[in-house]
Amino acid sequence: MSSLSESSILSGASGAGTADAAHQVSQSIRFNQEAKSLMHRSVPGSSAGVTTSTISMWFKLGGYAIGAGTTNYMFGAFYGSNGRYGSVTFTTDGKLQYYAQLNGASTSISPSPSYVLVFKTNRSFRDISAWYHLVLVHDTTQDEANERVRLYINGEREEDFSSFTPGSKDRTYWFGGTGCTYAFGAYSSVNSYAQNFYFDGYMSDIVVVSGTAYGPETFGEFDSNGIWRPIEIDTSSISFGTPGVYLNGASGTPTDDQSGNGNNFTGNNMDSHDIVKDTPTNNFCILNSLDKYSYDSGQTVRGVRDQGLSFVSKPAGNQNGFGAGNMTVKTGKWYYELYTTTYPSTEAFGLGYADVEDCATATASPTRDFGLNQRHTGSAYSTWFWGTSSSVATGLTPFQNGKIIGVYTDFDNNEFKVYVDGSLYGSVDFDSTSPTDNLTLEGIDWVPRFTLANDQVAKINVNFGQDDSFNGNKTSGSNAASDSNGLGKFYYTPLSGYLAICSQNLGA
Repeated sequence: MSSLSESSILSGASGAGTADAAHQVSQSIRFNQEAKSLMHRSVPGSSAGVTTSTISMWFKLGGYAIGAGTTNYMFGAFYGSNGRYGSVTFTTDGKLQYYAQLNGASTSISPSPSYVLVFKTNRSFRDISAWYHLVLVHDTTQDEANERVRLYINGEREEDFSSFTPGSKDRTYWFGGTGCTYAFGAYSSVNSYAQNFYFDGYMSDIVVVSGTAYGPETFGEFDSNGIWRPIEIDTSSISFGTPGVYLNGASGTPTDDQSGNGNNFTGNNMDSHDIVKDTPTNNFCILNSLDKYSYDSGQTVRGVRDQGLSFVSKPAGNQNGFGAGNMTVKTGKWYYELYTTTYPSTEAFGLGYADVEDCATATASPTRDFGLNQRHTGSAYSTWFWGTSSSVATGLTPFQNGKIIGVYTDFDNNEFKVYVDGSLYGSVDFDSTSPTDNLTLEGIDWVPRFTLANDQVAKINVNFGQDDSFNGNKTSGSNAASDSNGLGKFYYTPLSGYLAICSQNLGA
């Protein structure tokens, strides 16, 4: 039986899968903090907030934050005069917070001052394996103060706040307002702020409603196991209001509004390749940015980048790079791809799988792993490795920079194959090695595992089936192929029977 690692959560409140969901979400929109990607729209009309609005979205954290800033911005509504804005952000320890300012400092409103922390959660959002659903409701027409701003996470009301200041009756907020700029992936439309002002991760089914307060049941439902899952957004039954939008990437362009209002956004450093297959109803493996930094003692900067879909060497100083997946497998036939984006001649590159227990805290190399290690020039080598310390030369010429590497593993038959640019590079049958190895005998939870060594500046992009462009590094030639279950989007068509590492294939 294949599985997820213990730290993984798929989607919904308790982490069970949504493979049997009546509605399947087909794509999500990726936001890259390192590239400062965002989408924004200037809303026509005079500068005016609203008393009633609803924001709904699913999101998955990429887990990578640059710099020592205290906040990472997910979305905002900004008016470029006198500091009028609203912003929803994460603190460095993962708390979700909402700041709002209605008017400039010269204008007195209630509560005073106008700049206010509306809420800050006590719990942290740090699980980079999880799809979360957020609904933020403003309805300041309510007499009861606690009902004027409401936050729902995975269908349940969030009420555990370290700070909660919803404001006076009939106070207006910018979300859903006019004469301001809405932004997703950032605080505003500016792309010159420090990088901690931008979001790293994925969003799906983004909805902004002006003038109506909707509960979470408009956007999701609990399944028979009590797991919160998406439902189809019925645009005909939602009163979006004139500024309202619905962004889901269905058109092939992440910035296109699907609400019927025609309120299309403008993207900064975003393109069609930022529409990916990772969704709340089919969660794909990514690299776990919360695992160990690397195998270097004392390293303090993790090498995982690009929403968990690349890893680098020398993230800080002369240090090796490391990346391990956040989903585990025990049995079956699995496929993933890599692109040697920047692979210097003397860099050492390792790929394969490792025991998940060896990927969390220790700086020592894994005690149980298998795969391929190589360097392509300058003391070039190419070696199969397995078990605790076994290895043998492949006798093959190492591949180089700018190659797409297809990695096939048949755990049930102890076979490991590597393809380069669609052609077989080499394979190893661990039943025939000395010593032999049985990949399923010990019931190990295996995760995809990668290393970069020799202190060169290197970067490898990975695709577990959610992005055949390798974050836009390969823009042509892809088969856009699914696996044997019709899931995923791969550059090369996987061999028959091999599957993408994702929640639906894992049966979770």
